[in-house]
Amino acid sequence: MQSFKGILLDGQTKTQGMELIALYRITELIGTAVDLSNTLSRILGVLNDTMKMERATLLMFDKAKQKLTIKASCGLSEAEEMRGVYRPDEGVCGQIFQTRSPFVVPDINSEPLFLNRTGARSKVRKSKISFLGVPVMVKGTPEGVLTVDRLFADDISFEEDLRFLTVLATLIAQFLTLHREIEKKEAKLLKENATLKAKLHHVHQGHFIIGHSKPMQEVFSVIDKISSSDVTALLLGESGTGKELVAKAIHEGGRRKNNPFIKINCAALPETLLESELFGHERGAFTGAHASRPGRFELADAGTIFLDEIGEMPLSLQAKMLRVLQEKQFERIGGSKTFTIDVRIVAATNVSLEQAVANGQFRADLYYRLNVVPIVLPPLRDRKDDIPLLFSHFLSKSNERNGREIKITSELLDFLINYSWPGNVREMQNLVERMVILAEGDRLGLADLPPSLFSLEKMKLEKSREAGDQSVNRQPNFTRKSLQDIERTEIEAALRRHGWVQVRAARDLGLTERQIGYRIKKYGLNRYESFR
Repeated sequence: MQSFKGILLDGQTKTQGMELIALYRITELIGTAVDLSNTLSRILGVLNDTMKMERATLLMFDKAKQKLTIKASCGLSEAEEMRGVYRPDEGVCGQIFQTRSPFVVPDINSEPLFLNRTGARSKVRKSKISFLGVPVMVKGTPEGVLTVDRLFADDISFEEDLRFLTVLATLIAQFLTLHREIEKKEAKLLKENATLKAKLHHVHQGHFIIGHSKPMQEVFSVIDKISSSDVTALLLGESGTGKELVAKAIHEGGRRKNNPFIKINCAALPETLLESELFGHERGAFTGAHASRPGRFELADAGTIFLDEIGEMPLSLQAKMLRVLQEKQFERIGGSKTFTIDVRIVAATNVSLEQAVANGQFRADLYYRLNVVPIVLPPLRDRKDDIPLLFSHFLSKSNERNGREIKITSELLDFLINYSWPGNVREMQNLVERMVILAEGDRLGLADLPPSLFSLEKMKLEKSREAGDQSVNRQPNFTRKSLQDIERTEIEAALRRHGWVQVRAARDLGLTERQIGYRIKKYGLNRYESFR
């Protein structure tokens, strides 16, 4: 039984047989393609290996720059690829792109339109080099140019090569279209997945508490159990973990949902103002009290009052607060009338009230009154499974607000999952907004992170080492690196993945050519040094 190659060469001319073999190999590459740029480069490599076509290039039109740039090549160095940039009305490639027609240059030395901008033919001693190019049409629109070199004699016809290259350009166009459709579907699925997950945790009339980790499921369970009652809840957790959001969910899950939800930060006001804000005052009670004014407790009657940072409440006010909890009664400052209220109390703190009680800074009886149902909100570092979902949610919202369509690289997501998040969810929300506003490309990478994040991680690591914390050894490798180490590693890895082609590496990392060029120079990266 003859081989596939043998059958072709027996039944057809050698040239036609080699064309079919080349197309067979190319369709195999397309059928198993994972990475777009790498597959395109391998396709052009087939032209050189099978068809003896040299210096094959695929130029694609960059809409942002309004230039034709080399997307993939075979037989060109990195520097030569970088020089291969043309306006759409410039040279042979520009003419092919604009006319949407194949073009042949029998001898590049006698064709004024042939610019040889890459300089790739300077070392070729063959007296006559022919240049062939065909347009790459996607849905009837020119999007690129496919070119090759041939070392031909005078009596060679170019018709067969142009026919073959036109077929190949059609395959490439179909491959590009398929790749784009796959990307669109993946993006749509990711968005739908994030939306569905968010809807799973669409708690109590529009308040999103996003999370599917086990610690958050426990929080959801407690919220559902206590919302329908009037029991006092104490929310415990670090700053930025979403205590106010949980308080709103508790309020809107019960019978008081149509009544006021009043909040006050006990740490934001000095003692005299805080008392007036909480309980109100009568006219003339103090200097500047020109009229009677109700306090937050009165405003919250029949509803819920959220006392944030209650651990910062002065001791002198804690006795009055205890009476409100026990008897639901109080008097305004400067008044004698007793007000009776029906209010649910939800308090929150990011400090240890037990320790404050032990230090004499917080009344024990008030603590026990508040601590009826404690809800511990986990820090973000203890719910790593929620980080991708939360980041996706904030990124989507920020994109909507700022009119962007920015995505995130896998390298950045890996960093975020392992970052300690001292500011928790609030820190993430602010970070996403900052990155989206300042981003120059359409993908967020490590280079878009503020240096302060890396400094914080480094400081934390050094403190852990000084304290002899053995758990540091279990942290991911990047937490032991500086910003420069991480950035240098990521850029060098991207350059290696793309054969040290800066344009492709920059695109992979979501950087501009100027940005990656600056970083390559900054870190002294060199393809030859990297292999030593």
